[in-house]
Parts: sequence; C-alpha cells; structure tokens
Amino acid sequence: MTVQATSPATSIATLPVLGETANQTYPIATLYVVATPIGNVTDISLRALHVLSLVDAVACEDTRNTAQLMTRFGLHKPLIAAHQHNEREAAETLIARLQAGERIALVSDAGTPAVSDPGARIVDAVRAAGLRVVPLPGASAAVTAISASGLLNDQFHFIGFLPSKAKQRETMLQQLRNVTATMVFYEAPHRIVECAAALAAAFESTRQVVFARELTKLFEEIHRCPLSEAVAWLNADAHREKGEYVVLLEGVAEAEDAQDAEAERILALLVAELPVKQAAALTAQITGRKKNALYERALQMKSGASE
Repeated sequence: MTVQATSPATSIATLPVLGETANQTYPIATLYVVATPIGNVTDISLRALHVLSLVDAVACEDTRNTAQLMTRFGLHKPLIAAHQHNEREAAETLIARLQAGERIALVSDAGTPAVSDPGARIVDAVRAAGLRVVPLPGASAAVTAISASGLLNDQFHFIGFLPSKAKQRETMLQQLRNVTATMVFYEAPHRIVECAAALAAAFESTRQVVFARELTKLFEEIHRCPLSEAVAWLNADAHREKGEYVVLLEGVAEAEDAQDAEAERILALLVAELPVKQAAALTAQITGRKKNALYERALQMKSGASE
C-alpha cells in the first residue's frame, strides 16, 4: 500500500494545538528564561517563539547572535547585553524594567541559560528582588549527548568546562575518580585532545568515554570508545579538533566505590610518608586491592605532588 504524505508545513501550521500558546497566561513583571537551539534552529519550541514575540526586551549573552536568531523567525525586539562580564550590572537594569511591569526574556547564545552559560546571577538577583521567574525548557547539550550515548546510568554529574591549567585540571579530575554517575564535561575544540589525555591519565583505561561533537548540526558526530583509544581517535582526523564538544565519561562501578575510596585515602596518606613501592605494597595488604594498580596510582600521586 502506498501512503501519500501530506505537506508537513501545511499540516503542522493548521494544527489547533498551535493556538494554545496564545491562550496561556504570560504575566507581566516576569523574567522568562528561554532555552534556544544549540545548533539546529528548528529545535526552538513553539512556546519560546511566542514568548520572544511577546516580551518587551531580550537579555542576551551576545546581541549579534541573538539578533540573527530573532531575525530568522521574523522577530525584532530591543536587546540588552547580559554576559559573564556584566551580569550584576545587567541584573540591576533588568530588575528596574521588570518592576516597571515589563516582560523580559533571558537567553544565552545556545542552549539553556545558567547551565555553563551566563544567567544564574541574573536569575538570583531577580528572585531576591521578589520578582517572578518562568523557565521555558528546551535544548541542552548535556542532555542531548546523554540521550544518544547508550551509557547505562540513571544519574549524571555535570561538571562543565575543566580548568585550562594542567595542575588545576588534574586536581579536579582526581576528586572525580570515585564518582559513580556519568560525568558530563564541556570542552572547546582547541583543547579536546588535551582534555582526552588528561582523562586518560586520571581514570582507568577501560572506562567508556563518549565524544559528542557539533550536536544537532550538519556535521554532528557521536563516538564512544574505551578511554585508552580516545586520543588516537581524535588524532585520526583533523576535523575532530573543530566544533564544540560534550564529553561523557563512565562513572566508577558502584560495587567498588567504597573500597576504592578507602584505598585511595590510605594510599594518599602513605605516599606522603613512604617511597611509592612501599606505599603501594602496604595499601594492597591493608585493602586487598591489586598492588600493580595501586603502584600506578601512587606514581600519579607522587608526580602530581612534585609539579
């Protein structure tokens, strides 16, 4: 049987549900936190479009980017710069306008404001002023990557961007070694190989890692592999050092979490006082963990302490 498809544009545009956006309540003196597409412009929600057409102004991370987005939907509103360098000052401006009865939308360049993007200080200040904040859900790079990863874990631990300095990055990663949830990192393309190498140095080589690049865009790529293969995969294609990344790292197995944490604590104490080999051997006797793995971990601790 042959089924003839109807025109998507015609059928969707005539759906009665579209009228529901206009029939809902949109109070004045309210900050609307609006998620915007992370790549594919059509991922914006119908409700977001309606609110953007309704508000008196839009507070945004970059006025040029937001102007382009608005123009693509035929929307033109006054734009207020609200980025990481002026959030507190912008919050004062927005509060004054909200108190005058305006509706203001808050957006970032892509995704959900205040999630590794500016916005949290503004929302905090608006709430502290006793004004209403209404969230409009939508695109999030972290959740998008998790949904396509296949990593079997009901929990995730959002870290965002790692420190750019090697020592600070190493310290943070060591603190995450015993996290059981899937860990979520954001990374810039020019640091992705460095990030992968740091993960490989800090975690077991068998852990699964997922690289999600250019999500929802034309050259979207999602790759999963053992951590031991991560750097080689990135280096195999120069194009892989382009585009924004979400990196997902498998958490430690829960059954070993408590034992590993205790072994880590004991090893750290002994490494501070004894030679690496002796510290590893004693920790193995105390905890029952494998001496070779403890020795490798002790070497990492000693190396980190000497830098």
